[in-house]
Amino acid sequence: MSEGCSYAAVCPQPGLVVDFDGRRYLFQYDRSEGRVYDITDVKKVKVVEKMSRGDVDGDESKANGSWAANDYWGASTIQWNKEIGAYVMVQSFEDKRQISELTDEPGHDKYGEPDGVRKLREKPGLKGFKVFRLDGPRKKDWKLLSTVSTDSTQKVPLKSDSNTAQQGSGSLDVPYWTGGRYMFIATAPNDTYSGTEYPTNLHSAGYQSWDMSDPEHPKLLDTWHLPGQLTGEDAAYRANPRCGNRTSWMGARMPLFIPKPVEQGGRYAFAAMGGYGLTVLDISDPAHMKAVGHLDLPPSVSGIEGDNIDVSQYEKTGLIYYSGYPLTEDCYEPYKGVYQIDAKDPAHPRVVGTLPRPAPPKSAGFQDFCQRRGSFGPKRTGYYTNPGKHDAGVLGYGFYNAGVQFFDVKNPADPEIEAYFVPKVYGPETPDYAYGNQTHGVYVEWDRNIAWVLTNHGIYALSSQQVLGKPRLTAPDKPFRTSKF
Repeated sequence: MSEGCSYAAVCPQPGLVVDFDGRRYLFQYDRSEGRVYDITDVKKVKVVEKMSRGDVDGDESKANGSWAANDYWGASTIQWNKEIGAYVMVQSFEDKRQISELTDEPGHDKYGEPDGVRKLREKPGLKGFKVFRLDGPRKKDWKLLSTVSTDSTQKVPLKSDSNTAQQGSGSLDVPYWTGGRYMFIATAPNDTYSGTEYPTNLHSAGYQSWDMSDPEHPKLLDTWHLPGQLTGEDAAYRANPRCGNRTSWMGARMPLFIPKPVEQGGRYAFAAMGGYGLTVLDISDPAHMKAVGHLDLPPSVSGIEGDNIDVSQYEKTGLIYYSGYPLTEDCYEPYKGVYQIDAKDPAHPRVVGTLPRPAPPKSAGFQDFCQRRGSFGPKRTGYYTNPGKHDAGVLGYGFYNAGVQFFDVKNPADPEIEAYFVPKVYGPETPDYAYGNQTHGVYVEWDRNIAWVLTNHGIYALSSQQVLGKPRLTAPDKPFRTSKF
């Protein structure tokens, strides 16, 4: 694949695309750090908005020119809402993952540092999500419609106090919402959702469904979790072979993965729950979500065992692609493979294969990506929010130190890597802590056949006529409105 351009990035977080007045914009964010780029001309990218807390050392408790105290840019989905006639953005507000109160060192983790646990629980801030109307690409164009707490102890979720401590995890990562009536999020609604071994994570998230008919007044429909996730469900928790290892992430990291929206007749959703494995849910009635199938995956200590499920091929092949990702560097954990799972019968999903493990070319000077330093393994195939319709048979994964890897799965019995792009390890402005977190994500504009690759030192625009199709480097024919596979 060929490099179109590269430029400095804040942090390698996923992007979002919106179209205003014939121009295309890419949103990139990581809590208090955010950028909005005009990417209409792929080779002449411009920064049109910049948000930061750099002047207050990143302290989220302090207000500055970009942010109010305890505010930031949470993991988001942006979809066109026909009723309002505008883009609507839903932002997740969740526990901070990089924390100083606890570490993963024995004696200083949640098992040995009760004072650190107390401090975390006492931190103020919203646990839930915010809903905005977008009338333009810049922050001044955002209009707050609602602020919703997922803390089940709040008497009025839409009128919670974000200057006080709230329970639970908040809404995790990108909410699943395509602009219609129903939204699905991953969340631990209170502190009893505690069934996880990971040493710095206090919560084990399940799922909620919400009615978004009125974005100014979202309504909770249902909450679902697996046995073992709640305090007191001891027998179910002890039955998991990971119980007691003080390593495994157990619970959701991402919302449900849904091949077809409920509003369009979709029935099934797939849940990646770390050490709890894969669960298939019937969400045809979002007010009564129910499990219809389950699959335990082999234990793979450390890292995230189940984080992402690519469902872009499901309607055509009945296959989903299930993966975790590494949390350590230099391969100090088992490789996290990408499982091919046959879910044609949702009640009995089964593993039928794995995608090939990327290997460096002979010219690289090393034989395995474990020798390149940094993390090695799959992250995600972008998000369902990518504009355009996902190409059948093509999966593009961010693979940390193996760059971006594109897999050809047109013949599921014989998947192969058909293209890759491995950038440099880091740049002059890359902080030391990000050296191992190299290629973090890939975001494909399927309507323009451009792949944006987010790394720890910048963002690359890639094209490949053979893999993605002929690239379009100027404005798309039609503006992006609503996500679709």
